[in-house]
Amino acid sequence: MTVWVIVAVVGMVTVLFKAAGPVFVGSRVLPERVGAVVDLLAPVLLTSLVVTQTFGGEGEVTVDARLPGVAAGALAVWLRAPLVAAMVVAAVVTASLRALGL
Repeated sequence: MTVWVIVAVVGMVTVLFKAAGPVFVGSRVLPERVGAVVDLLAPVLLTSLVVTQTFGGEGEVTVDARLPGVAAGALAVWLRAPLVAAMVVAAVVTASLRALGL
């Protein structure tokens, strides 16, 4: 129960944070340097999440079936496969390796 309360609170704070931008900035244009940093925030956060979820263990670096799955998904994206197809490839590779006990 506590986990879902935390998820709900984080979701609400995220919505409020996203709404604060247009409210406080309004029609003003951000300086070019600030805009460049803002443009990089989402990819950097997504990358850090993927790395943490791929290699994160219980207080240690873990290499298991997730790594080949992420690599297969990245290869599919590099080969210009649609994003959903790349996610399916990553999931199938990871699930297959786990089914084989690797």
